[in-house]
Formats: sequence, structure tokens, C-alpha cells
Amino acid sequence: MSSNLNRREALAAGLALPLLPAITVAAEKPVAAVPNALTVVVMDPLAAPLSCPCVKGYAQRDYDKLGKHLESKLGRPVAVHYAETLAGALTKKTNGKADLIIGKDSVVRAEAGANKLTVTHLAALTGKDGKTTQTGLICVAAADKAITPADLKGYTIYFGIADAEEKHGAAIKTLKELGVDVPAKPETCPACTDGATKVIDSSKNGDKVATVISSYAQPLLEGCGTIKKGDLRMVGETDPVPFVAAFATGNLSVGEQTAIKAALLAVGSSKDLCAALETKAGFVEAEPAKKK
Repeated sequence: MSSNLNRREALAAGLALPLLPAITVAAEKPVAAVPNALTVVVMDPLAAPLSCPCVKGYAQRDYDKLGKHLESKLGRPVAVHYAETLAGALTKKTNGKADLIIGKDSVVRAEAGANKLTVTHLAALTGKDGKTTQTGLICVAAADKAITPADLKGYTIYFGIADAEEKHGAAIKTLKELGVDVPAKPETCPACTDGATKVIDSSKNGDKVATVISSYAQPLLEGCGTIKKGDLRMVGETDPVPFVAAFATGNLSVGEQTAIKAALLAVGSSKDLCAALETKAGFVEAEPAKKK
């Protein structure tokens, strides 16, 4: 409680102090803490430090510029940290601190719970298509005889881990609705690349295998050379689920959360910020995901 009070007092006092430049931290480099800095943890898989430049104009989101935008709107320094996991950020980057977390909705919620953090959804980031959702793509090897998900009865299906809703819960729901049995403990792969390569390799031996990949990852699998174009074929798609969103942690007061949310919602009015974040309309107050 006292730490939150000190944070609010520091915020008020910080308006009279010179604004410090935004601090940005690559995925492997820690940085010394700056007093009163808003600690932002970025786990978006399409952020430049967490992705690769294999596909021109895609998966190169620059959250450093968002950090500068937040500084300008909030009147306080901002430290942006990139990490693939929340636990990794807390233990290796931020000395246990996180004020604002931006990443895949289901992953942030799951990892926040695992790290005993309370989070509040502030806004969702639209993609270049204007959507705030993603889907899971159910795929088989190109030469496989399956045409629809219903044809996958008896197949070994590689799902994503439980935190990745589009590759796990949503996919299991889709398959069960079509009469495909799913084991109580299904086979899982931590990354889309793992599932894709397993399907391609196993299918060469005549095995009946399928995998579920994230819709956002499809261009990267081919662009980065993990698989060749046409190696996988989609036979089904899950209902849409929330994609990238921004969450405030319990470190922030209601007033701070309100100010940060307003700053996020203002991103859409800046063409430069929208270009940097590869977004059509910036952050929005997302509606619940709708079924196809």
C-alpha cells in the first residue's frame, strides 16, 4: 500500500521535474531503474526485438516510440522492456516491477496470474486489418488427404500450450464441436515452428498428423524459411479470440490507469505512431470477440 502511495506522490511531483528520455530495453539487456519511471513490459510477438525482419513491413512493431508518446502524455519517464515471458521480464529486466504489460491477451492474463499480479484490461491494439482478434489455423501437410477438421479423427494433433488460446482452448472447442476426440492431455508445442516442422517431418513417414498455428505467425513461418511455401495446408480455423492488448497492473492507481488508457487511445490519431506499431486504428476499447 505504501509503495502505491509513494508512486502517486511521485507522479504528482514529477510534473514539475525535467522530463527524462524514454528508456528502451532489448530482450537481453537489463537497465538501471529510473525513479518514477512507468515500467512497460512488451511481450507482443510482433514487436521488432521479439521477432525477425524476414517479412518486409511485418512484425517490426516499434514500442520505443510508444514509450516516448506515453512520456509526452503522462509527463513522466517511461522504461520499455522487451521479453518473451513475463517471468523473464520480472526476474531479468525490471527487478520485479511491471506497471503496464502489452502482449497476447490470453498469455498476459495467464502469466500475470502465475506471477501473482492483478491486471486490468485497458485497450486492445488493432492490426493492419483493423481487427483486435486472431485465430488458430488448423493445418496438415500439403499432400494429406484431410479436407476439413472433421477429417482429423484419429490424427495426432499438436496444439499450442494452454496460455495460447487461439492454438489451444479455441482449437479444442472447434474440433470437439465437429466430433473429433481430443485427449485429456493433448500433444502441445510451445511454438508454431515446432508444430509445423513436426507435421512436415512426420507426414513424410505416412503419419496422420496436424497442428494448430497462430494466424499472425503464418507469414513468418514461410518468410523466415522455417517451412517452404505450400508445405502446410489449412483445413480449418477457430473462432476469433483477442490478440494484443494493454493491461495495467495493481501498481497503478485508478487515476494513473485512466490517464494511461487515454494516452493509448490517442495513438490512433497519429499516423507516425500507427505506422510504427503496424496498426490501422491504434489502441481501441475492444468489443468481445465474435464467432465467425
